[in-house]
Amino acid sequence: MQLRLDAADRLVELIEERRGPVYAEEAARRLFALRHAPVGLARSLLEEVVGDDTRLAWRGDAVGLADPPGADLALEDASFVVVDLETTGLRPGSSRICEIGAVRVRGFELAEEFELLVDPGVPLAAAISALTGLHDAELRGQPHPSIAVRRFLEFAGDAVLVAHNARFDLAFIDRETERLTGGRLAGPVVDTVGLARRLLAGRTRRAGLASLAQFFGTEARPCHRALPDAQATAEILLQLIGLAQERGARTVADLVDLAAPRVRKVYAKRTLAFGAPTSPGVYLFRDRHDQVLYVGRARDLRARLRSYFRSERQRPAVEAALFALERIEWRPMGSEVEAAIEELRLLRELRPVANARNARPDRYVYLRRRGDKLVCSQTPTPLGPIRSRARARLACRALDGASEEELERPELALPRLRARLRHLADCRRYEDAARLRDRIRALEQILNYLRRVESLRHARCCLVVPALEPGFVRAIFVAGGRVAAVRTLPRGDGARLEVEAGLAETNRGTPDHLAAEELDALLAIGTFLRRPPPELRVAPLAANEILRLAAALPPALDGEPRARPRARAA
Repeated sequence: MQLRLDAADRLVELIEERRGPVYAEEAARRLFALRHAPVGLARSLLEEVVGDDTRLAWRGDAVGLADPPGADLALEDASFVVVDLETTGLRPGSSRICEIGAVRVRGFELAEEFELLVDPGVPLAAAISALTGLHDAELRGQPHPSIAVRRFLEFAGDAVLVAHNARFDLAFIDRETERLTGGRLAGPVVDTVGLARRLLAGRTRRAGLASLAQFFGTEARPCHRALPDAQATAEILLQLIGLAQERGARTVADLVDLAAPRVRKVYAKRTLAFGAPTSPGVYLFRDRHDQVLYVGRARDLRARLRSYFRSERQRPAVEAALFALERIEWRPMGSEVEAAIEELRLLRELRPVANARNARPDRYVYLRRRGDKLVCSQTPTPLGPIRSRARARLACRALDGASEEELERPELALPRLRARLRHLADCRRYEDAARLRDRIRALEQILNYLRRVESLRHARCCLVVPALEPGFVRAIFVAGGRVAAVRTLPRGDGARLEVEAGLAETNRGTPDHLAAEELDALLAIGTFLRRPPPELRVAPLAANEILRLAAALPPALDGEPRARPRARAA
């Protein structure tokens, strides 16, 4: 079933990318990796995928997007079903439905009601029982969630579904629908949270169900039970429809558009990601002035870029960048390792406003002795560089009053500090204990980090990865606490000359102190050494071994023709 759903998702993306129906032969080739697919075979392979997904429809011998049912209905002619669920938790994958309540709204009046207790098959947590008033005894023997959802869908029919925070309730219903039919709900859905935020902006700060019920003075009062909450939501819906009509809303599609949260507004920009290759690489978000807003890297550029327009969980800075986005530039690389190095270079040079982890070596600090304590300093020492200045300061405070031996080897102070923490807790000096706990934690993190950096400083190896150009290999030489050289190895005798040139760059000894500007690249290399991707080969700094691994390296990650760097504009 999951494979069928994944195939449907990929087919929807392909149709959107082509901006129209796709012939069955091409769709079958793309979905099932076939070299040739006659029309009859292609239709038989796609029949189950298209037939079970309400987003798709046959257009002759081509597959296109289905027209959403009910979207063009006038508001006065539409039938709405307002639904609310009570669940055992917040995650559809691990939590289950324990109650369903629904109310039909027809002709702007509340009509039939639906209420059903559900046996989730797992005990209710005490907090859930206290919140809802439901108990295991009354749920035991009630219908299974899949049966309950089937009955609800029979009640709802082809009505427009409405929910308060629809993403939560519909996620549970979708999960059970997938188990029942292998498909998902595809009709229009109205979220009263988004609708209230849009229509009541400046009139109320909160869009919670209880707050809106009080604002509108609903007869039904929310109480964390499914039917009363659905009744209150239905009354709120009627009030919001009236406000929407004042703004010119005439159809269900208009109402859905008003209810769309801000993050859904960027969905229209998904075409900017069309044409991105499936290879590793870096990407740059640019605004209308061609300023770089955000830089990132990906193992699969196409999947990563499309995820920005499907997900509703982006960091605020990235979300702001998406709203200002006008062009996406991508630069394919031969491997994720090379993409990571290129990303760090771009971050240092461009310093994009939306990147939370800009590489800023000028702000990194070292720990240095000053009298009888440690302080943060820009002067290079063996204790550094450290990217978090705040954590470094906490670690220094943890060592206030430390002995000479502890200042030389800070890890020796940990047993004493932990004993001091236990003493403060026993004396009920909880505020002092909390401050010391934070300082100990910072010191432990700094020490673990410094041990990792120290091991990387003495690493001497060559990372062999595919190059962007077919038939070539990239060799990344690591020595002396830095990426000493990056060379492109051709096939044939020229590879040895490039390897010898790279080895010559590694002859410098390991410096006493690691330079701040080398830190980020070294840590990135360390990540790939701990968890090497399939295309990576690690060789000692020996020419013959590097050449052997380069000759045996498999081709690049994807089988598509290598795309040159390009950008898509709105």
